[in-house]
Amino acid sequence: MKTLGSMSCGKGLLLLFISLLGLVGTLLIDPIPQDPNFHLFADTRTCLGILNFGNTASNIVFAIIGSWGIWITLGPKGNELFISGMHKLPYVVFYIGIFLVSIGSGYYHWSPDNERLFWDRLPMTIAFMGFFVACLTDRLGQPALVKWLLPLSILLGAGSVIYWAVTESQGSGDLRLYGFIQFFPILILPLVCKFYPRWNYTNGKYLFWIVVCYTFALLLEKLDYWIYDLFFATISGHTLKHLFASVSAFIVAIMLQSKRINED
Repeated sequence: MKTLGSMSCGKGLLLLFISLLGLVGTLLIDPIPQDPNFHLFADTRTCLGILNFGNTASNIVFAIIGSWGIWITLGPKGNELFISGMHKLPYVVFYIGIFLVSIGSGYYHWSPDNERLFWDRLPMTIAFMGFFVACLTDRLGQPALVKWLLPLSILLGAGSVIYWAVTESQGSGDLRLYGFIQFFPILILPLVCKFYPRWNYTNGKYLFWIVVCYTFALLLEKLDYWIYDLFFATISGHTLKHLFASVSAFIVAIMLQSKRINED
């Protein structure tokens, strides 16, 4: 008869195998260059002296929610919410990343090009990795893993953007690793939750809506021009992407304040 420890170890090894398989599969496909048309957004209005107004100004929501999240995690509330500093740290990193997105994305959208896009994507990887490590270590019930998994994940995330920028500057841009960092955690998260149902902070119903909002945000980005025309040039799909992505970060804060321990 299998013990709980051996079953948990087997599930962990399976997740590791799937992760390595996904990474190898990503590296086996052809390099993905940056689409030169990526920077051609629908909303190019100048308003109140702000270039590309909708896409630039909408980044204020990331600053607001990022600041709120930092206050929740590092302020007096954080001492009540978190069992220990190791439980708290990934969420602090996540919300610092969200706040930095407001700066990097605003800088990029003011005058979109590949050089500025680097500063848009870099803080996003910080946020992605902070949230993924938070979910993974919470579900595994191993907060001590944060000490090495968080810095390693941040380095991998930042490395994917640096790799893209270097290859892009050499005329052979490659977005494969950045795409893996952005999408693979979302794809494997349901499996993590299935294998490890106990949680302290990562309430499944909130995780569902976080993923739904972020996925919808990515869809809105693809419908940038269509939505801009639909709403008579008042708001674009990319601007709505910013708003829905920020809703995901908002739901994370609500999730943290939900029931703390899941009881089987």
